[in-house]
Amino acid sequence: MASERFVILAIAVIFLPTVAIAMEYIVGDDKGWTTNFNYDTWAKDKMFNVGDTLVFRYDPKVDDVVKVDGAAFKDCVAPSGGDVLTSGNDNVVLKSPGNKWYISSKSDHCAMDQKLKISVMDMSAPEPSPNAAVRGNIFSGFKVFVALFVLLMALNNY
Repeated sequence: MASERFVILAIAVIFLPTVAIAMEYIVGDDKGWTTNFNYDTWAKDKMFNVGDTLVFRYDPKVDDVVKVDGAAFKDCVAPSGGDVLTSGNDNVVLKSPGNKWYISSKSDHCAMDQKLKISVMDMSAPEPSPNAAVRGNIFSGFKVFVALFVLLMALNNY
């Protein structure tokens, strides 16, 4: 019984660090999605990754969220027929890497800084560095060694 727990724990310790954990970001934190808030400053120190979720909280009677492209973001213009979110508690899952832009289409809200630009990274496919293959092989070999060691220890206990 104890050896089974040891094997499960060892496997978890070996493979758990390779699992990415998705984050949930409430846009604007306690201020929510509103005018006269600096969303560039809010997003500056955050690392957005594929699988993360943006939560836009606002009063749906007076606001909305529209995903736009870079030109529409710059011009503060929501495209006609665009995907407008209006629930007041909108969850946007970041499904792909790259730049993402969001604005409010209500009157002059975008001009009053109610707009968000973020860059989304894909942590599941990091860009390789020149020595990444060597480090990856060493780390992979270490995992195999530890797994074999744990397996041998478990078999010796039976």
